[in-house]
Amino acid sequence: MAVQKHLNAYIIAGAPSPDIDFIRKNIPSDAFVLCADRGYTYARMAGITPQVIIGDFDSCKDDLPEQVEITRLNREKQYTDTVHCIDCALEKGFRDITLLAAIGGRLDHTYANLCALSYTAKRGGKAMILSEREEIRLLSVGSHSFCERDGLTFSLFPFGTASAELSVSGAHYPLRSYRMESDNPIGVSNVFEGACCAITVHSGSVLMIINRDNRYL
Repeated sequence: MAVQKHLNAYIIAGAPSPDIDFIRKNIPSDAFVLCADRGYTYARMAGITPQVIIGDFDSCKDDLPEQVEITRLNREKQYTDTVHCIDCALEKGFRDITLLAAIGGRLDHTYANLCALSYTAKRGGKAMILSEREEIRLLSVGSHSFCERDGLTFSLFPFGTASAELSVSGAHYPLRSYRMESDNPIGVSNVFEGACCAITVHSGSVLMIINRDNRYL
């Protein structure tokens, strides 16, 4: 399958009470949009027509639009509606995926969507969870740069592994080849300092949570 011209896809998930205006403002008008079940309700409220809707439709009661690709899932299934959307986006050639309305509400649903970041990475893609409060990424082995974040707070945690070795510069608490253990949350509440912050993951994988607005701290 040919890779899409725009490599970023947007998935609207079904977490309760999302900021609809935030969803509207953060999905480009020409974006490829997939909705996971109740995510279509949020898309409709935001004035967004998705290209794909996937779900068992236990939470979305809206009439579904015509001329949109719709996949109806069984309620008893191996993967969540959001993961099915991720698979669909990857199959269509997208490699960068932004998830909205993916955190909040039930903790198990939020955790499942955090795990979906790792699921995406193992299949050759990169996913990010975006909300009005947080930007959440999974950092794999390699170097990662974050610019124009001076003063914002971020946290780093080993994810899907017992430990991760990493280096951090351009932050209030720098690290140099530090082995971070998953049972000690020492990576909480670091602060970006300066123009850019560099994070190098030497081994393992790291969940990064950026607080987009320190008013919520």
